[in-house]
Amino acid sequence: MKAGIVSLLLLLLTCTHGLQRGKDYFKEKVCNEYNILGETDFRSISLVINSRKYSNATFEQIISLVNDMVDLAKKCCTAGADPDCYENEVKFNIHAGRSSHRRERITCIYSTSLPCYASMFFFSHLSSRFLVEYSSDHSYAPLPILLNSTRNYLSAVRTCCASTQNNICFLKERLQHKPAQAFTHLSNKACALYALLGKNKTTVSYLIKFTQQTPSLSFENARNLAGETSEILSKCCDSLEENCFQNELKLHIAHICNTACGGNERLRTCCSSKDDVGKYLCIYSLPWDKHSQVPQVPSSVDEGACGEDGELDIYRNIYDVARLYTRAPEALLITLYSASQTATSDCCGLPDPKACFAEKDLKTIAPLHALIEKGNEICGEYSDHTYVEFLKRLRANALTLLPPGTVDAEDQVSALVEQRTSYVTKCCHLNAPPTYCGIQVKDPVPTICFLADCIENKS
Repeated sequence: MKAGIVSLLLLLLTCTHGLQRGKDYFKEKVCNEYNILGETDFRSISLVINSRKYSNATFEQIISLVNDMVDLAKKCCTAGADPDCYENEVKFNIHAGRSSHRRERITCIYSTSLPCYASMFFFSHLSSRFLVEYSSDHSYAPLPILLNSTRNYLSAVRTCCASTQNNICFLKERLQHKPAQAFTHLSNKACALYALLGKNKTTVSYLIKFTQQTPSLSFENARNLAGETSEILSKCCDSLEENCFQNELKLHIAHICNTACGGNERLRTCCSSKDDVGKYLCIYSLPWDKHSQVPQVPSSVDEGACGEDGELDIYRNIYDVARLYTRAPEALLITLYSASQTATSDCCGLPDPKACFAEKDLKTIAPLHALIEKGNEICGEYSDHTYVEFLKRLRANALTLLPPGTVDAEDQVSALVEQRTSYVTKCCHLNAPPTYCGIQVKDPVPTICFLADCIENKS
């Protein structure tokens, strides 16, 4: 295994380096892979890698690109092929009007080929489309996890299509591989979050998650678990080590179960699962805690954040807010974190940082605290009632806020209810999409507000 990983790392050369070597690079690396894997596996692995790399490309574009690669390999990588085959083939296709960047894109793409993860995929239109679409949909999943998932699926198709009891076979295979498929999906979401937020904000994100799931968790434990999660993502999201995530999660889950179970019965249930993947899936899907026992409202970040532990002070403030408002959307708290960082950056070098922080608090921080409180309330309403009951209460509340005789009252109420429900259905849960929910926060007309405020802003 170690030798295989070393080989992979040697193959992961930059596109520029590959282009500089041109024909020699193609002959030495791509032809070697083609001859070792064979045409079927070479094509299948190419589909996965290129679909993941070019996730916005269409199925037809990916197929065309892979066909170009396979055609070149078939013609130029066989024994006795003309030594100038590759150069001549590229020149011919340029003359014929095909892409002038054909060699560049093929050479560049194969700087990220992964032959040691090959398997005996059978190749057909169905398997090709699955490989392209599944890899595109999970373009942030660690490549070893993605390849394992696609291999399992295609193996199941091959097995069950040859079975006399197709439906029963597919059901058994689906149940058997369900945890692996779920793990692929969640690792894709986690790595996408890391790519979007970066290491520091990812730590903040998980600090919020752990705190809202278990408000009784101490700040030190919540921060350590969040930092540990961020480290795992930084290490494994782009890793080629086959079991990087699984190995790292084993220790991480043990830390969660040892430090956070005391005040969370739901977490104890998750930690009783037999396997680590099952524990991880259970912990990840836990909703936020229903009620908070924190007595006081957290204060805003002040000039104390200008010291050596300034970043730690901001973390603690976010922890305190998340602990009080366990149902506030994460995007709101991350917005508060960014605003606190900006205030610290702007104020700490001034002669009177205290006055600067007071102004920032008045104009930026305090309104965000109010928004977080409102978000906590509406998401609490949404979490505590069925969807139908939530809509009824929302509409009834809106009608009481409108003055008698309001023109187009029904239209106003319907618009506000639609606006509110659009936000809560997407953002009122842990692991909500941060980009969408963050954009909603910045909207000129707040989509997460009391109906009276929304009406006032619209008038």
